[in-house]
Amino acid sequence: MEGSGIRVVVTGGAGFIGTNLVKTLLEKGFNVYSIDNYSTGKWENHQKGCTYVESDIKEERFYSSLDHITPDIIIHLAAQARIQPSFDKPKEYFKTNGIGTLNVAAYCAENDIPLIYAGSSSHHSGKFKNPYTFTKDLGEEILELYQTHFGLRSNIIRFYNVYGPYQLTEGAYTTLIGKWLNQIKKGEQCEIYGDGEQRRDFTHVDDIVDAILKAIRKEAYGFIFELGRGENHSVNEVAKMMGITPSYQPAKQGEANITLSTDRTAYDILGWEPKINLNDYLNENIK
Repeated sequence: MEGSGIRVVVTGGAGFIGTNLVKTLLEKGFNVYSIDNYSTGKWENHQKGCTYVESDIKEERFYSSLDHITPDIIIHLAAQARIQPSFDKPKEYFKTNGIGTLNVAAYCAENDIPLIYAGSSSHHSGKFKNPYTFTKDLGEEILELYQTHFGLRSNIIRFYNVYGPYQLTEGAYTTLIGKWLNQIKKGEQCEIYGDGEQRRDFTHVDDIVDAILKAIRKEAYGFIFELGRGENHSVNEVAKMMGITPSYQPAKQGEANITLSTDRTAYDILGWEPKINLNDYLNENIK
């Protein structure tokens, strides 16, 4: 079987993207371990066959949580996510996305373990746009430092507006698709912040997981892979797809006007092409 005997550690393995990745890795025969502090990850996301460890990448106990695993590769998804909450508690974002990523990178470099790090498409809107983007960019720079001076083998994978199974549907950390699907289900009013003409490159989580699997197989390091579908939709267009008549609220600070992946590195190096169309997904799920 493809992943037989290969030990993969997924930080943030009980979260949205992590759960989808863990599920697929298990299906492919990998030995899978999740490290999560359950700040946004969920116990109910646990997948049979995965070993779950409650720990925290920004604390010293992170190192001891790996003592008996001896990973072959680490997929680093754990992060303080989303832009708006980052304005309320920037120190927490620095601790998790900065110190936490430093801990993971240092462990991988010291033990010669390859690392795949989840960056963010918000990189392209400028690192000073908000604390979230700044700290995710800091994570990328930590990897570059450890690649240059400490022999780290790593890749950066930047996600573009991911949606799909296990996405959060309520609370400060939810995203547009998950939130609106939940509000439609409950018969609640959906809101657009700003004029709705901001455009997003929505990418299904199955396509994201496919890219990560290809990166694991390829074992080519030192690359940045932009994982977006390569087409974007305005928020107003998404509302129309979902049959929503939204109310309009003042725009939120720190948000990018446009996300769109045009880089072809993931295609050239990994042979990756996203397959799932947003409109098809919405038609299926709204039904």
